[in-house]
Amino acid sequence: MTKTLFRLALALWLFVLAPVAVQAQSLLSLGGSEPASVDTAGDMAEALKQAAEAGVSVVVLDDAGNLIGTASGKRTDSNETAQEDPMMEGASALMKAQAQVETFRETLRQRLDALPNSLNEVRFILRATSPDGRIMTYVEVLLWNIAFLFVGFLFARFIYGPKIAGRFVIPRVKENPQGYLEKMPFLVFRFSAGVVGTLLVLLTALILGALVAQYPDDLSIQFTVTAIFATFFIARTVSDLWRMILSPFLGQYRMPHFSDRDAQRLYYWASVLIAFNVVSIVFSTWIADFGLNYNVYALLHGTLTLVATIANIVMLVWNGRAITDAIRSGRAAVDVPWLTRVVSYAWAPVMIGYFIYGWLRLAFALVLERPIGIPPIAAAYSSFVAIIVVYGVINYAIEQYFARTRSRDALNEEMAEAEARETERGEPAPTRPRHAITTYEALARRVSGVLAFVAGIYALALIWGTDNRLMSNSVVGSALDVTVILFIGYIVYHLFRIWIDSRIAEETGDEEAGELGDEGGATGATRLATLLPLFRGAILAVVVVSVALIALLELGVNVSPLFAGAGVVGLAVGFGAQTLVRDIFSGAFFLFDDAFRKGEYIDLGEVKGTVEKISVRSFQLRHHLGALHTIPFGEIKTLSNYSRDWVIMKLPLRVTYDTDVEKVRKLIKKLGQELLSDPVIGENFIQPLKSQGVIEMQDSAMIIRVKFMTKPGDQWLVRKKVFEEIRELFAREGVKFAHREVTVRLAGDQDDTATPLQKKAALGAVQAAIDEDMLDGGGGGDLGGDDR
Repeated sequence: MTKTLFRLALALWLFVLAPVAVQAQSLLSLGGSEPASVDTAGDMAEALKQAAEAGVSVVVLDDAGNLIGTASGKRTDSNETAQEDPMMEGASALMKAQAQVETFRETLRQRLDALPNSLNEVRFILRATSPDGRIMTYVEVLLWNIAFLFVGFLFARFIYGPKIAGRFVIPRVKENPQGYLEKMPFLVFRFSAGVVGTLLVLLTALILGALVAQYPDDLSIQFTVTAIFATFFIARTVSDLWRMILSPFLGQYRMPHFSDRDAQRLYYWASVLIAFNVVSIVFSTWIADFGLNYNVYALLHGTLTLVATIANIVMLVWNGRAITDAIRSGRAAVDVPWLTRVVSYAWAPVMIGYFIYGWLRLAFALVLERPIGIPPIAAAYSSFVAIIVVYGVINYAIEQYFARTRSRDALNEEMAEAEARETERGEPAPTRPRHAITTYEALARRVSGVLAFVAGIYALALIWGTDNRLMSNSVVGSALDVTVILFIGYIVYHLFRIWIDSRIAEETGDEEAGELGDEGGATGATRLATLLPLFRGAILAVVVVSVALIALLELGVNVSPLFAGAGVVGLAVGFGAQTLVRDIFSGAFFLFDDAFRKGEYIDLGEVKGTVEKISVRSFQLRHHLGALHTIPFGEIKTLSNYSRDWVIMKLPLRVTYDTDVEKVRKLIKKLGQELLSDPVIGENFIQPLKSQGVIEMQDSAMIIRVKFMTKPGDQWLVRKKVFEEIRELFAREGVKFAHREVTVRLAGDQDDTATPLQKKAALGAVQAAIDEDMLDGGGGGDLGGDDR
């Protein structure tokens, strides 16, 4: 009688929990040809009682389908037990965790003790659900379908691939495709062709199964065949997806930075592991849906998942170096941004820790018979696929949108390179360091990477948190809101920064950078190029303050007192830092008046130099000898700008007293006309070189001055050429330069009797006279009164 009651309870349990794999006639004949029956009402009540205690919900019907009785059992997990236990009320989280661990150990021991009986139960159920009562029927179905799938694979490999798909795929192959715009269409097309090939394999296997095997019209056999076909389709499709990502046999279409050897090795690893993972998951699902003993299902699912976890960890370790190089795009760690460097170091331990934690969580759920959801390995691959798909689609759209801009930039670069080759200037000028994000396309790519990462994390959160507990947490929600606000502020600032930098580049793009140590005076940047860096700093301040206030509002902080406090602080600063306020307002008016610009040479009386940097409170001057001066705007009394409109250079020439001044005037005038046609400096003249006649008579020379007018900054080059041409002209025409002479006259009676001390005093007087003359008329020219 006990054996009969056990069979009845097992039959009712299978009827409730596994309706897919059970038919009415199979359930009524689990013990062979003898139907299960209950002789007395007492026996039926006892059976219902035992089923309820075992946690099984039972529904009893008569031959007409009318309800006779019910018994419901409710299994409580460790959390509910811990909450219902009065000893757990008010206990700490550590105490509850310890209780759950003890429950886990006890339940695991019970399941392992019951495993031998569970195996017998599995054999019994498989015979009961088999159409002919044999377990080998499922093995035969598996072997037949593997054979049919192999025939379909041969058809796809030797007929569909080269004869059909190859005609469309091979002509699309390019030798050197560039970017996502040229690579993505081909990769997606080849992936689609692979999916079609997989479907043809399944169709071939299905036709052969219908013609050759002729399976019985049994639900369990149909479910088994469906599981086999689903396993093959998922494994092949995911393998094709890895082939699209890694492109192991067409290196020119590979988007991650892998060598051919590394890409092929990683592809083989991934394909084999994907096949094993899919087989493990589908086989475990097949066991669960058939309603087999839960102990066997839990042990088998946990063991297969453990093997898959270890294999995935081995794959990560084996291919770790190649994956790290791909994350860094083949660059050294010091050459990549800090975030990329952190990811390249952290990805391996994070993934290994994730796999270990995922398996432990799965084992805990299996032993305690909790909902397990999607396996952790499948969740990881799903998150990775979400990242790849989102990143690829966004980057393809970015390149499609910026295709015309990229073509224009490439054409401009080619023209610039051709022009540089024609000019043959020798060594190229050193390039200034640029920001990592210089174009809207670069910003869009950075944003696409962040969005792809967020999509992967969101997919993983949805997979793990099926009840949405994580998203409903108020702290997590506020943190996400603040993160979104910061991200939007980051994008807004860089949008303005890129626009300002591009405008600055347009304003200063045609200007040549002066050599270090030159004498300055060149034309500076435009007014817009001078003011835009200040606007960039102001925009950054506005964005930071706005984002901070909005973030505080999202966190529930009342910002009204902050505005009041800011007003009080501003008033205190206004009274206590009057010099700072004066400097700021003075600088604003100097800049609005366009008194000077970046790159211009100015003289403040005490200091002079080229404007190198402008801030809100002060600016910096670089003297042509290298000194860097920082001057607050409020300290400026007078300002002389030598870089506006035009500049006159005056050059003094020392000639002897027997020089024909008129002849020199005509020679200088003729030379000035010739220099206007000079290929190097001719275009720099605003007014030609001309003579101003004798301007001074000294003891040993006449001073004849010449002058010319040029654009600011060009006078130094012109002066070099003018000096060179005058020296050659005077040598050719017999005009002599006067050398500095100092005559020391001694008394007639001291010519031969001067002592060494007297001679030394005479030499000192000579040197003093020379130094004084150098100070009075020294230099090779003056810049409209400049004493340089």
